[in-house]
Amino acid sequence: MNMQYVGCYFKVRPLQPGTDILIAELGAAGFESFVENEDGLNAYILKDHWDPACLDEIYVLHSGEFDISYETEEIAQVNWNEEWEKNFHPITVDGRCTVRAPFHDTPGTEYDIVIEPKMSFGTGHHETTHMMIQHLLGTELNGKKVLDMGCGTGVLAILAEKLGAVNIDAIDIDNWCYLNSLENAERNHSREITVLEGDAGLLGGKAYDVIIANINRNILLEDIPRYAGCLRPGGVLLLSGFYKDDIPVIDALCREYSMKQERALERNHWVALKYRSLS
Repeated sequence: MNMQYVGCYFKVRPLQPGTDILIAELGAAGFESFVENEDGLNAYILKDHWDPACLDEIYVLHSGEFDISYETEEIAQVNWNEEWEKNFHPITVDGRCTVRAPFHDTPGTEYDIVIEPKMSFGTGHHETTHMMIQHLLGTELNGKKVLDMGCGTGVLAILAEKLGAVNIDAIDIDNWCYLNSLENAERNHSREITVLEGDAGLLGGKAYDVIIANINRNILLEDIPRYAGCLRPGGVLLLSGFYKDDIPVIDALCREYSMKQERALERNHWVALKYRSLS
């Protein structure tokens, strides 16, 4: 299928955290794929979804906090695999878990995850995915039922299974992420993962020991009550996709639903929080 895209090529100074903030805002505006480089970021959006005015709503472009310039062009087709292979390098988290592509050498780490993300998020390179991997490595998952909400590539669900979790649901509203998670689950010989396309509306009547939600602040604030309703007593809720300044509002809502913060991680202004249900 030959889909036309618009590419936006951003030069960002300083690179961090400017590039990460830009990715978060562009993702919310409908951009589907991002390739980071030494100058900044290439971002891609379907031509049918492109409206130049959408960039007027990207706060970081106009805040004055960063020096960001950009150019745009229409492109007939992007070879996502080629872009992926040029820009992706394997990462290792806490010396225990490696996330790599099929063309990389097999590492000597305890947990080896092979993914090919194409246009999905979740390579492990982004701070939020990296911190969620850290949280999972420090959480007892053996025999636990797990939800990976906003699963992207499925990397966190795959790690959860490798850590002993069973009956894992991986859910994403984006069709590309749904299909990519199916592919990556098969690639990693996962047998405990059920991939579903949809949102928190799929959670009715379900119960989990551990819920992973790496999405964004606004969706989390909307869906935390649903997560609380699905979390078994003593269960763990892992949240990321927001900044340090967002912690108070996230924390207040979690406390309202009888969840206590146990651990907080921070990387380049992004945070990942671990909560435990008290009821």
